[in-house]
Amino acid sequence: MTSFSVEAPAKINLTLHVVGKRDDGYHLLDSLVAFAGMGDTLDFAPADTLRLEVTGPTAGQIPEGENIVIKAARLLADAAGVNKGAAIRLTKRLPVAAGIGGGSADAAAALKGLMRLWDVSLSPEALNTLALSIGADVPVCLAGKPMRMMGVGEVLEPAPALPPAWLLLVNPMVPLHTPPVFKARTGPFSEADPLTAAPSDAQALAQALAARRNDLTPPAILIEPVVGEVLAAIAATADCLLPRMSGSGATCFGLYGGQAQARAAAARVAAAHPAWWVAPAPLLGR
Repeated sequence: MTSFSVEAPAKINLTLHVVGKRDDGYHLLDSLVAFAGMGDTLDFAPADTLRLEVTGPTAGQIPEGENIVIKAARLLADAAGVNKGAAIRLTKRLPVAAGIGGGSADAAAALKGLMRLWDVSLSPEALNTLALSIGADVPVCLAGKPMRMMGVGEVLEPAPALPPAWLLLVNPMVPLHTPPVFKARTGPFSEADPLTAAPSDAQALAQALAARRNDLTPPAILIEPVVGEVLAAIAATADCLLPRMSGSGATCFGLYGGQAQARAAAARVAAAHPAWWVAPAPLLGR
């Protein structure tokens, strides 16, 4: 088999309601998840041993220790009962600990690529269980399309198709780890409020999202006030239909009706904040 590539697009929590908490401390979510048309890339080639090369503009942000791609590969090999190698190159473009599922997207892409490279398959149930053991966002990243994500990430339902729209992703280059954000959350739990109908256009999508929220935004700003600055910078751009934080932060996004508006907004934010990570990208609506 020749080499091939698998994309690992950024995961975007368009909404995120914290609806409860399990006895083991894990929070229960109800989230509308979609994906952006940009992210990391994994290249796969046959090899006698399992090895990983990491390159790209944000490769230096990855913490020391076993990479999540290697973890996913070893778990898949064990589950499928194979002993094969692979040469994997990860081109890292997404910031780390950023609320857009960079590591989870990489793990999901690793599972997809290695199942193809090794010619193995798992039942949907077994694959979902394996994915969840790697990380809570890995199952939805495996789906790779708009989904309603519930539970701790293991319960997925297809979401309505989303209209054409563009995103501006902005990260202040401050890592924000998930557990402290959940720990800092206070107040009552939210009600589930899923999107039940397909919005007709970007404006209708923005209105639907504005009626919902990301419950982790206040605790994220409490821990890293710069998240509030990012949201304000996005909101100040022309033609921004909605600013919001994704996941547990610190990445925030703006929703725009088209490419020109998103790129103009990106230029404005990047000029004002040259140290921030700024990326315009299409919203993958189906």
